[in-house]
Amino acid sequence: MTVSLEQLRRCHFGVDLGAARTRVYVKGAGLVVDQPSVAAVNTRTGALIAVGEFAQRMTGRTPHYIRVVRPVSGGTVVDIDMAQRMLRHLLGDKMRRALRRKPRLRAAACTPHDADPLAQRAAVETLVGLGARRVELVDTLIAAAVGCGLPVERPEATMIMVCGAAATQVAVLSLGSIVTADRIPVGGEAVDHAIVQHLRHAHALTLPSQSVRPLHVALSGNGLTPQGPVSTEIHGRDVATGLPRSVRVDTAAVRNAIQTPLTSILDGIGKVLRDCPPDLVADLADRGIMMVGGSALLPGLDHMLREATGIPVHIAERPELCAVEGLGAMLDGRIEPLTLNPLAAERPGSRWGSQRGSR
Repeated sequence: MTVSLEQLRRCHFGVDLGAARTRVYVKGAGLVVDQPSVAAVNTRTGALIAVGEFAQRMTGRTPHYIRVVRPVSGGTVVDIDMAQRMLRHLLGDKMRRALRRKPRLRAAACTPHDADPLAQRAAVETLVGLGARRVELVDTLIAAAVGCGLPVERPEATMIMVCGAAATQVAVLSLGSIVTADRIPVGGEAVDHAIVQHLRHAHALTLPSQSVRPLHVALSGNGLTPQGPVSTEIHGRDVATGLPRSVRVDTAAVRNAIQTPLTSILDGIGKVLRDCPPDLVADLADRGIMMVGGSALLPGLDHMLREATGIPVHIAERPELCAVEGLGAMLDGRIEPLTLNPLAAERPGSRWGSQRGSR
């Protein structure tokens, strides 16, 4: 069953549970939570030690009895209990008390495109554990398109690419609905993994997760084109001796190493365009692709897509917040269905979501 704009307007808060970050939008208060989807747990006592930014800084730096976990993987909740505990701490006592005072508390959540029933149920159960009496599920592609200002309700093609940490979602939208879409299991984490593996094999260097970002910066300028810095210095641990060591890395070799995961994204875009009606593809020649999501900021990714597809590629102004901002716009009633004719409210274009769950 699809969820309508009217049903979303009745919701009190919305949650975007991503593999990298968790964001919560409360009606009337705006964006109240924007933290990494990470929690640190004491395995001896089961106590929650830290969540969010602090827990992320603890990654790889904890004693054996402290475990850093990620309850969300690929946009899907894999540990419902831990996700609920993490959300409670991120919201704080004051905000949770304010939400509990709402009569018949309703919530909305973003879910990946074509999420299976188990993944949808996990998202519903997570928010029910926070006190929600009803949970509406909205497709991330729709929410992100609304959040970046695309005219999704018009009878014209708009193409959006949600670049997440664990997956990339690509879709062509028209009349408020998804015409064709594909979900590629490649995201920012796959690019980071390709960089780590390249340094391990080419330089016998084990790279800590925090050291991947300097290489992203080194790929800036025109990014994946050869006009960025020629080399950059990286600190890590020698594979053979275990001692700290610094190496100067050729950025051209790094660009070659990350081509494999990026090629998978190009294949997904090609599949979506092949399945799309010709009239809508013609619209995209002028409108192009809108990139959103945290991984859309990978230097040069837009340039590579533009060169490979031959169509314009744009990055949203605040790409990492588009999904939650779109969800918030629907909760606040700032999005109105297109009413060009008296039957506009009854046509498929008034649908905005995937599944709906209730307690």
